[in-house]
Amino acid sequence: MRAAIATLFSFMALVPLFAQGQVANAWRTPWGDPDLQGTWSNQTLTPLERPRQFADRPVLTEAEAAAYEKQLVEAGNVDNRNPGTLQDVNLAYNQVWWDRGSKIVADRRTSLIVDPPDGRIPPLTPAAQTRRDEDRKASDSEKFAASWLDFDVYSRCIIRSALPRLSTGYNNNYEIVQAPGLVAIVQEQMHETRMVPLGDSPHLPSTVRQWLGDSRGHWEGNTLVVETTNFTDEARGSTFQYATKNMKLVERFTRVSDRTIDYQFTVSDPGTWTRPWTAKLPWNRIDGLIYEYACHEGNVGLEHMLSAARAADGNK
Repeated sequence: MRAAIATLFSFMALVPLFAQGQVANAWRTPWGDPDLQGTWSNQTLTPLERPRQFADRPVLTEAEAAAYEKQLVEAGNVDNRNPGTLQDVNLAYNQVWWDRGSKIVADRRTSLIVDPPDGRIPPLTPAAQTRRDEDRKASDSEKFAASWLDFDVYSRCIIRSALPRLSTGYNNNYEIVQAPGLVAIVQEQMHETRMVPLGDSPHLPSTVRQWLGDSRGHWEGNTLVVETTNFTDEARGSTFQYATKNMKLVERFTRVSDRTIDYQFTVSDPGTWTRPWTAKLPWNRIDGLIYEYACHEGNVGLEHMLSAARAADGNK
């Protein structure tokens, strides 16, 4: 009897370990890597930086989060604007069109930034402040552009924005596909595909610069760690938050449930920020496909803005 009881207790002790193994193996590729494959969205209402009103509040109560969500949704709904005004025309999309999400992330954080602890982007260097001011001035004068080269890369349908990608008004969807030694990440807008080789292969030579940089990945346990360098700053909008082409981006993708990837990134660039900083946000599975985003087809926006600018030049 004692032997039987000892055997039973030994079996019961192994059950939690067995269950953990079952969970860990639930998201594995046929060749044994952690499985991140699927279609995901990073939409969220949580702001990148902590609003001043929550200066010392990294996390809200449920009631506070609900009230803040309602405030953000109402502020972004142009149906609340005065019809016929310039503001109404410039912000013509209502909630039907937006893909921002409708809730603060489940942990009710007040910022995506987790380091520094104040939830704010570290101070810009003097050089970065100059780049920011020049970018804002150029953005204000786009309607008087001399040529298509004066527009940012988003307006020219080259890339939506530099890495790392944050949640925006729409097209927040991604698809991850894996093969032995390689991870591919499809970004819905402008439908670029990031190819991430796995292993210890070196980055491209520093003379080779790319819109989305040069990525190299490896596994740390169940986490995919991707380091990206070799960015370019050849056009407005091709760098993240006024960073230089020498920015280093480290991303971490960890599958934490059947429908969620914990995504974190750290950016560092001594030419832009006084210290590295880190943000995290969930990627949630979506049950659907990524459809084609055809930016150029039928797009006459640039043509009209340039022709209007030439007309304005002629009237001066």
